[in-house]
Amino acid sequence: MNIKLIWISKRIKFRNLYLKMNNTNSQFEQIIALCRDIFVKKMDDYGAAWRVLRPISLTDQIFIKAQRIRSLEIKKERKVNEDTKSEYIGIVNYAIMALIQLELGFSNQIAEEKEAILGRYDFYATEALELMKKKNHDYDEAWRSMRLSSYTDLILMKLYRTKQIEDNLGKTTVSEGIDANYYDMINYSVFALIKLQFN
Repeated sequence: MNIKLIWISKRIKFRNLYLKMNNTNSQFEQIIALCRDIFVKKMDDYGAAWRVLRPISLTDQIFIKAQRIRSLEIKKERKVNEDTKSEYIGIVNYAIMALIQLELGFSNQIAEEKEAILGRYDFYATEALELMKKKNHDYDEAWRSMRLSSYTDLILMKLYRTKQIEDNLGKTTVSEGIDANYYDMINYSVFALIKLQFN
């Protein structure tokens, strides 16, 4: 193969990867918009009642959802009329709530302004998107070759890590903190939702 053909081949490969990454960014934003819409509707129904929850309680809520997804993947049957898509959406929203609670602390005052809470939601959703873009650049869309069950297992692994850090009162020696694990849970859930929605 001559140098010109090698150069053309590399250019086509780069262009295709660039288009895929742009597609991932767009799909990520669409999934976050879907999750946010559910979050807003639940805020309309329940207000900010979740603000009383400590981060450890939110970790446990995420664990319940991830465990149910894994159970359904193994049993191939469900007796409650909620599919895995709704559970992944729940993981995204609970993880963003947990990030808000890490920042603001839990509160018994649940009459907070909706717009202020949505501002924090949007901030953390954008942070998750920016993290995904950086990792996706380095890993070249490797997530698209993964199976849905792998996302579930990785989320559960992140949950066990988070629980361990929480049990250690937030202290780590060489590991990332609790917030990094929540961001990973968001991104793995969004990847799963992209596969469920667009593939």
